[in-house]
Amino acid sequence: MSDLIYQNEENGYTVLRLEAGEEELTAVGCMPDAAPGELLTLQGEWTVHPSYGRQFKALVVARRLPEGARAIYEYLASGAVRGIGAVTARRLVEEFGDQALEVLEEEPEKLTRIKGVTLKRARALSESFRQKMGMRLLMDYLAAHGLPAQLGLSLWQRYGGEALEALRRNPYLLADPELGLDFSVADALALSGGLAGDAPLRREEGLCYELTHNLTNGHTFLPRDKLLAATGQLLDLPSDLLEISLDELLEGGRLVEEPAAGERAVYLAPLHEAEEYITHRLLEMSGREFSPPARLDELLERIQREQGIAYAPLQRRAVELAATRQVMLLTGGPGTGKTTCLRGVLALFDQLGLDTALAAPTGRAAKRLGELCGAEAATIHRLLEARFDPQSGRLAFSRDEDDPLPADAVIVDETSMVDVELMRALLAALRGDCRLILVGDPDQLPSVGPGNLLSDLLRSGAVPSVRLTEIFRQAARSAIVCNAHAVNRGEHPDFRENSRDFFLLTRREPEQAARTIVELCVRRLPDNMGIPPGQIQVLSPTRRGPLGTGALNRALQQALNPPAPDKPERPFGETVFREGDRVMQIRNNYDVLWRDPSTGQSGMGVFNGDIGEIRRIDAGEGTLTVDFEGREVAYTGETLHELELAYAVTVHKAQGSEYRAVILAALTGPAMLFTRGVLYTAITRARELFIAVGTEEVLCRMADNNRQSRRYSGLRWRLARGG
Repeated sequence: MSDLIYQNEENGYTVLRLEAGEEELTAVGCMPDAAPGELLTLQGEWTVHPSYGRQFKALVVARRLPEGARAIYEYLASGAVRGIGAVTARRLVEEFGDQALEVLEEEPEKLTRIKGVTLKRARALSESFRQKMGMRLLMDYLAAHGLPAQLGLSLWQRYGGEALEALRRNPYLLADPELGLDFSVADALALSGGLAGDAPLRREEGLCYELTHNLTNGHTFLPRDKLLAATGQLLDLPSDLLEISLDELLEGGRLVEEPAAGERAVYLAPLHEAEEYITHRLLEMSGREFSPPARLDELLERIQREQGIAYAPLQRRAVELAATRQVMLLTGGPGTGKTTCLRGVLALFDQLGLDTALAAPTGRAAKRLGELCGAEAATIHRLLEARFDPQSGRLAFSRDEDDPLPADAVIVDETSMVDVELMRALLAALRGDCRLILVGDPDQLPSVGPGNLLSDLLRSGAVPSVRLTEIFRQAARSAIVCNAHAVNRGEHPDFRENSRDFFLLTRREPEQAARTIVELCVRRLPDNMGIPPGQIQVLSPTRRGPLGTGALNRALQQALNPPAPDKPERPFGETVFREGDRVMQIRNNYDVLWRDPSTGQSGMGVFNGDIGEIRRIDAGEGTLTVDFEGREVAYTGETLHELELAYAVTVHKAQGSEYRAVILAALTGPAMLFTRGVLYTAITRARELFIAVGTEEVLCRMADNNRQSRRYSGLRWRLARGG
């Protein structure tokens, strides 16, 4: 390596100049601690940077220590080893020559020959160098097996100097969802290292992987027989061997089995604990009542006068229940007055002198909640001060039983999106007397994560609840609201008279439908309805196909944000990110730093479903900066896989958000995705205008298709039986 141009210490992203024979080339990629003098072998691909020209993007990096006195001096003088500068480097090389690095690592006492180096300092320098060698050996191991260098940083954060040994002992560490590798990659590494196909380690890790993988399908447990069958297929092993390993995992406490919801349920231990904890806390809170405030009727009348409304009976019941119960559920479809109730509850709590926190699962949902209630709202993750725990490699929260929230009451909107792990964390952060109001629509699609929380709470009957059913007069004039409720009842949407807010544009060919969607976003809605493109959201039930989000995003980007000579771009795989693009974060990242340039505030974490805009692309550093509702986050080439274009998103990803206009692509796709719940959720995302582009036949089939994938969850069963 001839010159280090740039290096990000947080994520290892590096830009350097390499001597390759008689020419020099620019290489970029994850190369933590790369320093002059090293010998590098890179595997990757050539790319053309819009400003800096031809570059080599390194995906796999093999490194060798510098050889020869001159290269060793360049390496040490660069600051590669903490505590060694140019002067000490020169003295080391003068004293030990080609053996300087071996002495530094293996015989630190000899360093005391160097002027100014005490025995204590010599040992510190040696320890610093050995730590660096540990990272180097780890990176070499990954490179030898063709694994991405970025894994090295993640493993080092989690296991420190023991990372390589931990990986050699158990290659299945790589199948951890947070590391992003498929189980098959870890399995191939283990088998290539000599692990037998029927080894206990492989059997145990296969069982745990199946349970972990199925968390993304919404299951908090799997029935024992299904778990054994799925793992047998994954590993090509008989059930009798897997039975032995399953029993050993149960004995060791990594898994838990118990009869639940009519099944022999097998859980990952943390999921079992989460269900039990939620059950215990909610039953405890459900049994607690507060004395009604003095002159409650007069208080409610004053709130109604101040807010210029009159409560319907169920709305009044909801506000009264919030005054006397520690926990309650408030549910209802669009137009039934949930927002009116929320404002009333918040005003009541203010009158009672309660400090109330407002929260929602996503940033857009939190922003909308705050605007509706006229108060500050935060995501649940931010409320609980989410952080990355390097010891466990998992999400952790600063707010918990030992450091609970200071709030006297917490109101959570869009509860249908909350999974059991997040609910467990929220409940753990509430003081013993804190009130909790959970608000949501049980007919929305369930959470992306494990469990079916809101539905389970309602169906258990164990938590006090009010379900609003009356559609108020103003809302009843909205065809969006009326059709949403009709679809929810299993009726077909009514397109006989295209109203001013609910339309069907019939298109029978996918290409024609795609052109219409682009035209609506670029010209027709901005020009005719005064709705700018930034307030229009295109939805699709599917990611693939000519009307999937992938194809629609490419078409919409080309129309709404085309390339220009003065507009920087950043190619990544099949996507080209461009300044001004609307993008979505597609996985939780708890250890990324964000900054608010307007206030100077900073924090950690950006979360799955957050939508932002690319503000800047820095070609020199290879970074792009995304603005998420005032929070700016920098992405490098190693984290760009967490972003995708968001001109079009799946209906599931749109949960918790509301847009002035929604355009739904409804023409072709798999029946399992074209369901009543998807159609209902899509319609209810629209505030002013809903347009379906496709055919009425497809939309009617969606309304008829009430297919709901079963989620294995024991929460309703636990609550109903009282613990």
